Amino acid sequence: MICVSVYEPTVEACLDSLKGLDFAEVRIDAMAHGTVDDMRRIFSQPLTLIATFRPQGPLDDGGHIPGDATRKRLLMAAIEAGANYVDIEAGSDRAYREEIIAKARSKDCKVIVSSHNFDETPEAGELIATACHCLDEGADIVKIACMVNSDRDNVRLLGILSREDLSGRTVVIGMGTKGRITRVAGPLFGSPFTFASLSDEKRTAEGQMDMFTMELILKALKDGRY
Repeated sequence: MICVSVYEPTVEACLDSLKGLDFAEVRIDAMAHGTVDDMRRIFSQPLTLIATFRPQGPLDDGGHIPGDATRKRLLMAAIEAGANYVDIEAGSDRAYREEIIAKARSKDCKVIVSSHNFDETPEAGELIATACHCLDEGADIVKIACMVNSDRDNVRLLGILSREDLSGRTVVIGMGTKGRITRVAGPLFGSPFTFASLSDEKRTAEGQMDMFTMELILKALKDGRY
């Protein structure tokens, strides 16, 4: 399953981008002046939606970031409006995380706990420990995204999907050009979904493919044409 990541600065542009999609991630952090009413308009749309609000600053020692109150308010509003998933960072403040998870549970919204390493792909043991930690923190789905600097990095990322306790519950993403293969192979090896962009011009991460290319490749592989 392909989730299209939508990063638009206005509600109208976001709603326009969602037209015709079945599954999308809405990057709320793209909207500098997003409101609770905006969240109601977006997350009441009739498609499967992930609510994501990435931090705009580094975490401090307590897991807080600038704008935590705004992030929480808008994510709560998205859940209330009907978001199917909410994405929260593994390193965020525990109280912040637990409050959002409790809200999600009350609204039958699944929780994605995500971990990002923008420099490298750790060794297999660390990747597995990170994924298990995310599950312990309340994740229904774990997202592990790492910068890929070599082919061996791809092997380690995809390898964690072979674990019975992680397969079907873990999305692995290799960031960067070298990591593109994980975006295609992940769903074939057990990831519940993968991410793509609306177009090359609207990529939200380095190495992300557009949805049309991703669909063609996955269909060809499943049909045995490659």
